[in-house]
Amino acid sequence: MSDLQAHPLAELFPMLSETEIGELADDIVTYGQREPIVLLDGKVLDGRNRLAACRFADVEPRFVDYEGDDPLGFVLSLNLHRRHLTESQRAMVAAQIVDWERGINQHTGGSANLQTREAARRLSISERAVAAAKRIRDHGAGELVEAIREGRVSVHAGEAISDLALEAQREVLAREEKEIIAKAKAIREARQKMRHTVRLAHMDFVAEKGRASAPAKLARLYPVYYADPPWRFGVRSEVTGREKSAENHYPTLTTDEICALLAGLIGGDHPAVCFLWATNPMLLDALRVLEACGFTYVHHWIWDKEVAGTGYWGRDRHELLLIGRRGDIAAPLPGTQPETVHRERKGKHSAKPDFFAEQIEKLFPGVARLELFARRARPGWDHWGFEASPPETAKEQCARKAEAA
Repeated sequence: MSDLQAHPLAELFPMLSETEIGELADDIVTYGQREPIVLLDGKVLDGRNRLAACRFADVEPRFVDYEGDDPLGFVLSLNLHRRHLTESQRAMVAAQIVDWERGINQHTGGSANLQTREAARRLSISERAVAAAKRIRDHGAGELVEAIREGRVSVHAGEAISDLALEAQREVLAREEKEIIAKAKAIREARQKMRHTVRLAHMDFVAEKGRASAPAKLARLYPVYYADPPWRFGVRSEVTGREKSAENHYPTLTTDEICALLAGLIGGDHPAVCFLWATNPMLLDALRVLEACGFTYVHHWIWDKEVAGTGYWGRDRHELLLIGRRGDIAAPLPGTQPETVHRERKGKHSAKPDFFAEQIEKLFPGVARLELFARRARPGWDHWGFEASPPETAKEQCARKAEAA
């Protein structure tokens, strides 16, 4: 019994305090060991505290072997039901399982390489809390990690403190609780100011790049247009950049600016069809853009991103591809239309699945097509946009799709 080691999964959760171990030992002496200690591969999977209490009380412990096929789920279920853990304590557990570097023996342990989102779900916490815990795990002093595991410091305060050098972290942790919270707040404010300065500089850079490289006029008319406008959302916080994160990636435009720009580029009376991307909050704005360019809304497709994001009235999980028609444009042949919902996990910021452009190609083969606000050039398409790069080779396409998968 003295040589028995804990299974790595058992160490996800902190041990009870010495006082609590003593109380558990008294209970075992009085009422016996109520639950057996569970072993996996000769190590304690569940029952470290019971084993410590038995040793303290000099009682022979009772063991059973684990017979299931999901030891991680087993450990999580038992501990989350037994203990009243804070969000911060659960976040530290999630940080340990989200990047389980070597996993567990696959024929006994299953997959422990959980993504942040799945780890957050299983521990009933936010993804932000898991991200904070991961930073503490990677940059925090041992004393900081233990303070959070023991419930003395919140994970969000600890994430800020982990910005400091290790010795400075230890110095902060030696202070009173109010001082620790105040120091964490000061660190967050300084970090926000720095990020805000960097954001503003980057926004200026991408805006200048856009003005310099996006042509003001098109050389010809097109029967098919495909556009993903850089919508500017209402700003809630200039410091944190909430709802303005797109400007970290490309210059954004107001709806009036998009209407004026596209009306000048693709407006007119020549027959054409326009496929226009819109998020839920910008639906009415997108309809305004279609109207400004002379298009009448006729239908839309839906991209199901598989995972929910943010939103005020609901957590957005999809985007809309509106379809506008102008003049005597040929409708798709019956039976060629795709289903209106396509499910594909979202990738890099703002990037849309190739599926939708490929469906447009199938519906309108052999005609000139223009992609507006293009992030990269597609074979068989003309493109307009400050970010557009040369068309990918077949090898580059395969590599990108494999990375996204």
